[in-house]
Amino acid sequence: QDPKYLAENLLSEDGIQPWLGCPKEHSRQLSVELQLERASPIGYVDVGNYGCAFLQIEVGCSSWPCYQPYLTLVSTVTLITPANSKLDHDHCRVQMFKESKD
Repeated sequence: QDPKYLAENLLSEDGIQPWLGCPKEHSRQLSVELQLERASPIGYVDVGNYGCAFLQIEVGCSSWPCYQPYLTLVSTVTLITPANSKLDHDHCRVQMFKESKD
């Protein structure tokens, strides 16, 4: 991770604090695992994006056995199209994911 923009920033209550990968890291994939103090319902997730192409959000419970896979909260979504990425266009935006009322 970037030494200035740590993963802990994702839970900051002091306003918007970004989390960025290390500029020297070229794996093209970032992941973060957050553990909340107690089980909490998740009504929505706001994602501020800066150049990320795809996003997937998975959730789990610390009391689950280690072999139990996470559940998908948000299936893989495209945040920036390949065309916009090549043009360096529309790479900075915010998107909200919320519970479907189906």
